[in-house]
Amino acid sequence: MTLAKLAHAEREAAQARNPGCALHLDWLAEIRVNRAAAERRAATVTTRRSVKGAAQAAWLVKALTCTDLTTLNSDDTPGRVRRLCSKARRPLDPALLDALGLGDRSIQVGAVCVYHAMVPTAVAALEGTSIPVAAVAAGFPHGLSPMRARRAEVEESVAAGASEIDIVISRQHVLRRDWQALYEEVAAFREVCGPAHLKAILGTGDLKTLRDVARASLVAMMAGADFVKTSTGKEAVNATLPVALVMARTVRAYAEATGYRVGFKPAGGISTAKDALAYQTLMREELGRPWLEPDLFRIGASGLVGDIERQLTHFTTGAYAAGHRHALA
Repeated sequence: MTLAKLAHAEREAAQARNPGCALHLDWLAEIRVNRAAAERRAATVTTRRSVKGAAQAAWLVKALTCTDLTTLNSDDTPGRVRRLCSKARRPLDPALLDALGLGDRSIQVGAVCVYHAMVPTAVAALEGTSIPVAAVAAGFPHGLSPMRARRAEVEESVAAGASEIDIVISRQHVLRRDWQALYEEVAAFREVCGPAHLKAILGTGDLKTLRDVARASLVAMMAGADFVKTSTGKEAVNATLPVALVMARTVRAYAEATGYRVGFKPAGGISTAKDALAYQTLMREELGRPWLEPDLFRIGASGLVGDIERQLTHFTTGAYAAGHRHALA
């Protein structure tokens, strides 16, 4: 095979969907994480690189396109979901787009993420767009429902039109170091997802060590997850930069070993433009430019879009608009 053909084959493999692989327990046993070093490195993310002015505005617009606009509340209604989808279609005011020089571009979020019951409403509201609907499933947020019911929920969400499924793992498998059970669980969800992409939520705030975060991430990827995701947003501790660093490096190790790229999604507690810039910087430094695009990077958030719009308004006008103008109804 010529070098050109080899390079082409490598690019195709990198772009292909992660098929998973056999569970390699020896690989898991080799994983080590120095917590102090990880925390020191994470602390430098916001100090080593400064993005200002027009560059910052461009990064924030890119963050919008990587945002899974989310509503996962007990009082969600079809009306609220339709309003969320309207914001997903047009996250920035047309006048603001004109001021940014983007009036001729279509800017939309990465996905709309809702509970299973709201999938048909979201699918109908987003008809005619390329915005995917992501459904949280599999006993979200605790993952303690019977496996039969969790699989059925995934199947029903896909049948209702969800093209992405955010499943939550059983944290007990990680806490008990039962990697075979975790592998089989994620592989079973991947199977019933069919063409829908699978995001595996680890619930990292419930895991005890960064080493277990790394090992759980690797098992999920071996089982065929398309994305690994930090949190449900319902834990006491959700996404953090040290956790994101460890997961990103595990994603990189998997890509180097298998040739397949897996996406990363931090979620929970990410509500400011500053937060978004920090995670984008981490992706750029640890994983490279491809992980700044929505096919490999998502941010799970509900209030983030409003703050980004507020910061972009300040960039173009020099003044902040009232917070309520950018709030989701």
